[in-house]
Amino acid sequence: MIKPQIVELPPGRLALLFAVMLVTAAGNTAMQSVMPSIGTHLGIADVWVSLAYSWSALLWMLLAPFWARRSDRRGRKAMMALGLTGFAISFGLCGLALYAGLRGMISGLSAILLFAAARSLYGGFGSAAPPAVQAYVASRTSRAERTKALSMVASSFGLGTVLGPALAPLLILPGVGLIGPFAAFTFASLVVLALLRLRLPNDDPRYAGRGEIMSEPFSPASNPRMVEEYPDGSPDELAEAEPLHDGADRLRWTDPRMRAWLAVGALGGQAQSILLGVVGFLLLDRLGLRHQPDLAAGPIGLVLMCGAIATLLAQWGLIPMMGLGPRTSTIWGMGLCCAGTLAIGWGTDLHTIATGFAIASLGFGLFRPGFTSGASLAVSPAEQGQSAGIVAAVNGSAYIVSPAIGVWLYNNSSWLVWATVEAICLGVWLICLMAIRRDVQD
Repeated sequence: MIKPQIVELPPGRLALLFAVMLVTAAGNTAMQSVMPSIGTHLGIADVWVSLAYSWSALLWMLLAPFWARRSDRRGRKAMMALGLTGFAISFGLCGLALYAGLRGMISGLSAILLFAAARSLYGGFGSAAPPAVQAYVASRTSRAERTKALSMVASSFGLGTVLGPALAPLLILPGVGLIGPFAAFTFASLVVLALLRLRLPNDDPRYAGRGEIMSEPFSPASNPRMVEEYPDGSPDELAEAEPLHDGADRLRWTDPRMRAWLAVGALGGQAQSILLGVVGFLLLDRLGLRHQPDLAAGPIGLVLMCGAIATLLAQWGLIPMMGLGPRTSTIWGMGLCCAGTLAIGWGTDLHTIATGFAIASLGFGLFRPGFTSGASLAVSPAEQGQSAGIVAAVNGSAYIVSPAIGVWLYNNSSWLVWATVEAICLGVWLICLMAIRRDVQD
């Protein structure tokens, strides 16, 4: 039996892995800051702008488990390079398609269709990178350093969701305008890809690294799983590790142990994705910027940044500090979501909307880890990998059509979308109160 060789990971290589995760998360949230303005310039209905992400989100959800398994056979560096390459090509082509539309070279409809097609390249290949990064770290750090290193890498996604909206308005430059963030993050990803190829040693995987299957980085709450002490298995498991096989019993979506938690995750995820999909168009209307869409990138970026900071505050501060259990965290999270949604619905100025979005995001920051840990605790240690895959699929499914549905509801009646979000939050409450047992500490 070959035992995996554990070596220390130099700080420079750890920083490079951090950059792989950071650049993709920041690029995606920067894109969210400018897309409502670009759609307005192109004369495309808001709902079609939201639907342009759907195919990418679906491909990510379907292919992420495949790439995670393949990294154990083909090597983690190869999968990181594939994910970054997919991001760079996709982001560059998205920018070119939108630039052609804004310059009148092609119609607005053609531009958004080409954007959706180019975006699907990221959905298809971008999901290869996150689990490969985590598995690489897990296989090359000692037991004492592993949790710290994995926590640092995982935090890069959250940091990226803060930096993306903050940088997006600064990247709207003369000559490229609203396409500036696409150009900047395409260039940044190519630099990181070159450094990855040159500076990171190849790996020869001997066992399943079990890197986390993460959702597409629409927000920091898309990837809320806490880092486990032994994400790649306990020391005893590592010594006896065997290649993966398909003989083990599969955990089913209908398993009664997880059924209530999956319903909670599915419903709460829809509420979050609806708010995230609507907020940019809401700001265009409430701030009277439909005729000056270039000016909207700043306010949209500010609101998204406030939401990202609030989410990270919940995930990395409140939950560990207060020791909240899954059920308690979920119930409190949904309460904050209800309060924040009311503030967003009533708000007519930037301050009120930003505050409401931050409160709602704080709630989602409590809800997501509550759902994730609840689903994890519901099954046995041997089923944790399968549970993580199901949770990632539930998280990702919320971003396939729900943002577009939310925008459609908003365009028909703004209060209809707020009522829908409130009803979903109340539905999660009822499931928690009636179908989920109290936390041990309650």
